Amino acid sequence: MDNKELEQYHRSYEEMFRSEGWKNYLEDMNNSAKVLNSIEACADEKDLYFRKGQLAVMAHTLNLEGQIETMKQQLSEDELEVA
Repeated sequence: MDNKELEQYHRSYEEMFRSEGWKNYLEDMNNSAKVLNSIEACADEKDLYFRKGQLAVMAHTLNLEGQIETMKQQLSEDELEVA
């Protein structure tokens, strides 16, 4: 991706992060993660690993905004080093 495409990529994420729908989605994900984060309800080892996968996906989603911001900062720092 060139700089213009990356800028648009970041802008589209930032727009999504500001939306009410994204805030609602994160709230739902947080609530679901709290329910799934208990091993007491696991029926067996297979269920435990399934929950682990679900929690990994939820964690990625819940941390997406921070990941995008970190990537944006790293790109800015790289640009300053090149200049």
